[in-house]
Amino acid sequence: MKSPIRPLTLALLFALTGPSLLPAQTPAAPAPFPVTITVDVTKSAGPLRPIWHFFGADEPNYATMKDGRKLIGELGALKPKDIFFRAHNLLNTGDGTPAFKWGSSNAYTEDASGRPVYNWTVIDRIFDTYLARGVRPYAQIGFMPEALSMLPEPYQHVWRPGFPYGLITGGWAYPPKDYAKWAELVFQWVTHCVARYGRAEVESWYWEVWNEPNGPAYWHGSPEEFYKLHDYAIDAVRRALPTARIGGPDVAGSGGSFMEGFLKHVVSGKNYATGQTGTPTDFLAFHAKGKPVFVDGHVRMGISEQLRTIDTGFAMIAAVPALKAKPIVIGESDPEGCAACQGPQNGYRNGTMYSSYTAAVFARKHLLAARHGVNLEGALTWAFEFEDQPYFAGFRALASNGLDLPVLNVFRMFSKMGGQRLTTSSSAEVSLDDMMKTGVRGKPDVAAFASLEGRKLSLMVWHYHDDDLAGPDAAVELTATGLGSAGGSATLTHYRVDGDHSNSYSAWKKIGSPIAPTDKQYATLEAAGKLARLGAPEKISVSADTATLKFNLPRQGVSLLVLDLP
Repeated sequence: MKSPIRPLTLALLFALTGPSLLPAQTPAAPAPFPVTITVDVTKSAGPLRPIWHFFGADEPNYATMKDGRKLIGELGALKPKDIFFRAHNLLNTGDGTPAFKWGSSNAYTEDASGRPVYNWTVIDRIFDTYLARGVRPYAQIGFMPEALSMLPEPYQHVWRPGFPYGLITGGWAYPPKDYAKWAELVFQWVTHCVARYGRAEVESWYWEVWNEPNGPAYWHGSPEEFYKLHDYAIDAVRRALPTARIGGPDVAGSGGSFMEGFLKHVVSGKNYATGQTGTPTDFLAFHAKGKPVFVDGHVRMGISEQLRTIDTGFAMIAAVPALKAKPIVIGESDPEGCAACQGPQNGYRNGTMYSSYTAAVFARKHLLAARHGVNLEGALTWAFEFEDQPYFAGFRALASNGLDLPVLNVFRMFSKMGGQRLTTSSSAEVSLDDMMKTGVRGKPDVAAFASLEGRKLSLMVWHYHDDDLAGPDAAVELTATGLGSAGGSATLTHYRVDGDHSNSYSAWKKIGSPIAPTDKQYATLEAAGKLARLGAPEKISVSADTATLKFNLPRQGVSLLVLDLP
C-alpha cells in the first residue's frame, strides 16, 4: 500500500513547479456600478439646435477624391442640405494636388502685364462635390494667392507629420500687396458662385475670412492689417451678394486681446474698405480645442481645456451688447489641435475614446451657451479623411480608407434627435463646473442628452472618462416620465457605439489588422463601421406615464435609445 501524499508534500510540489499545474483563471470582471438617470418629457430646455452639423478640413482637394466623395456623401446624408463644410487653402496657388495641411485651386494668377486671371475650375469641382451630396460650403476666403502675396517666397510649405508645427507657414500667410486686387478676387468669386449655383443657394452659405489670424502660422501681419483684409473681403462679398451671410474671424482659441480688438473694430471702428463705422457681421467664430497627453502608458484627454475656452469665448462675445445676440459658430471644436499630426497623445482617435468624448462635450456646449445667454448656432468638427494613407493611421478623422470610425456614428445618433431639448439628471454626472475645473479624472461621467420630437423620445447616454483605461460597466436605470399615456407600450430602438458595435477599428483588429484587407474583408469592415442596433426593436411597457429602461453601458460606450411613444 502506497503512503498518502501529505499536505506538506503537496505544498512543496507546488512551490517547486509553480502555478502551471493549476488551471489558468481569468480575473473576474469588476461588477457594474449603478447609475440612475431621469428625464421628464414635460420639461423643455428649448428647441434642440443641430449645432453638430458643421465639419471641416485643412485639405480641400480630398473632397473630390474617391474616399473623400464617399465621406462627403455620408455627411450629407445626416441632414441633407443642412450640413456645412469649411476648408482651408481654397484660394492657394497650385495645381490642386493635396498634401498634409495643404490644398490649392489656382483661382488667381496674373498675366505678364500684371492683369488678374481667374480660374474657378478646381473650386467649382470642390463645391460641386459638396452640393451634389447634400453639403453646403462654409466658404473660407483664403489663403493668399502667390501673385498677390506681399512676400510670396517660399510659398508652399514642406510640412509633414513629425515636423514642427510652425513649418506649415509660407507665402500664402501674408497680407496682399494690393488690397483692391484682393477685394476684386473675392467679388469675382462670389459673383461666379451666384451665377453658377443661384442666388438662393449662395445666400444659404457662410462666408468668412481667413483662419486663426491671431496665430503665428496662419497670419504674418498685424491685427490692423487683418482688419483691413477682413473689411475689404466682406465689402466685396456684400457687393456681389448683398444678402450673403458673412462673419468671422475664426480665431485660435477664444482669441484673447486680438478677439477683443476685432469685436471693437466691427462694432465701432472705421471700416478700411468703406470708410464707414463698423463692419457688417452676421455671425462670430472662434476655435476651441482640448489638450490630451500621454501619461503612465495611456492617453489622458483634456476636456476641461476645451470647455474653458468655450466658456471664455462666449463670455467675450456676451460682454459686447451689440454682438451678444449674434449667432456663434465654434469654427473648429475638437479634442486637440492638429488633425494631421500623429503621436502617442493622439492614440484616442480610432476608437471609442473619441466617440464618447464627443457625446460628452457636445452636451456641455449647449449648457454653456444657455449659461451665457448666447446664440450658439454651431460647433464645427475639424475632422474629415486622409486619402490613401495606411488603415487607421492615427489621424483625427471621421473615416479611414472609406471605413467609418466610431465617432462618425455619434453624429449619426445626433442626426436622429430633434424637436425640443429636454432636461435630464444622472446620479453619475460630472457637473459642468467640475468638468471645466478638473475634467473627468475621478469617477466617470455617465450622463444623458434628450430630445422630444412629436411622439419620438430620443435619449443619448454616454460613459466617459478622461483616462483611456479599462473600468467597470455602468448599470443604467433610465426612467422617463410625463409620457402622456396611462398604459400601453412603446417601441424601443437601441443604437450603440462600443468595442463591439459601430466600430470598424475593433473589427479590423479582430481580423489581424491587415495592411491591405481583401475585398471581402473590406466589405465586412465597411458594414462594421455603420451605426448598429443593440438587438432588434422591442416593445416596452408604459405605465402611469412612465417607462423604465435598464441596460449596461461599457466604459467609453455611447447609447441612443429611441422611444416611439403611443
